[in-house]
Amino acid sequence: MKIVNESKNEIRQQRLTGERALFQGQNLKIYDTIFDDGESPLKESRNIELYGSMFKWKYPLWYAKNICAKDCTWFEMGRAGVWYTDDITVENAVIEAPKNFRRCHKVILKNVNFPNAAETLWSCDGVELEQVTAKGDYFAMNSSDMKLRDFTLVGNYSFDGCKNVEIHNARMLSKDAFWNSENVTVYDSFISGEYLGWNAKNLTLINCTIESLQGMCYIDNLVMKNCRLLNTTLAFEYSTVDAQIEGGIDSVLNPTSGVIRADHIGELILEKDKVDTEKTRILCTDSLKTAV
Repeated sequence: MKIVNESKNEIRQQRLTGERALFQGQNLKIYDTIFDDGESPLKESRNIELYGSMFKWKYPLWYAKNICAKDCTWFEMGRAGVWYTDDITVENAVIEAPKNFRRCHKVILKNVNFPNAAETLWSCDGVELEQVTAKGDYFAMNSSDMKLRDFTLVGNYSFDGCKNVEIHNARMLSKDAFWNSENVTVYDSFISGEYLGWNAKNLTLINCTIESLQGMCYIDNLVMKNCRLLNTTLAFEYSTVDAQIEGGIDSVLNPTSGVIRADHIGELILEKDKVDTEKTRILCTDSLKTAV
């Protein structure tokens, strides 16, 4: 049952149940309301403002437009909560449900916590994230035109297939991050995870600290400026690279071409039967050990 104030288009402190409780709702302000025990309560809705409300069941916002949600909560069963939705802003939220935000356009998330972010933010475009924390695998797969600031992620296989991504001040514990990506730039961030950036095109890392087994391999146009590589071995295999590394690199294996600058390299492996060793310049201030 729902109670709507027709003059102000307001819904306050209701518990709405049943399938499609507010189907095709328009021009509504919804306060302190619980959506429970019924799928798709706001499917095909338009111009909706939500304040302090809770989603406890599946598919709450599909095919919706112009949505603003503040101080709201998606519980675990509010899964697959926002799909095929355009122009949505979510602020000060906890989104416990997995598989959220799929094929959405113009998504703004501020101060949002995703404790179960498995398969979240897939195939979205026009995405802005600020002070977002997420835990879960396959975050942001195949999304494009993304800007992230003050972002924390614990989860593997993140940003696979993403395009046109700009990230500032992130902390990412993420194996296989940025695979198959294109035009990604990361500033002032920490990334720890094996096999970072494989098969990427135009991956730029600026003032970042990286820890990665076999990181930055198979990349077309890898640029690293003022970066630090901690416990990073067998780096740059079959990559075209322009790297300025502060401090040392444990080991480098068969870069395709470019220039690598570092204080020292523990082991440089250049196999003439696999790469043209003349196409890569190695500039070190200290000595290095070379294996050919």
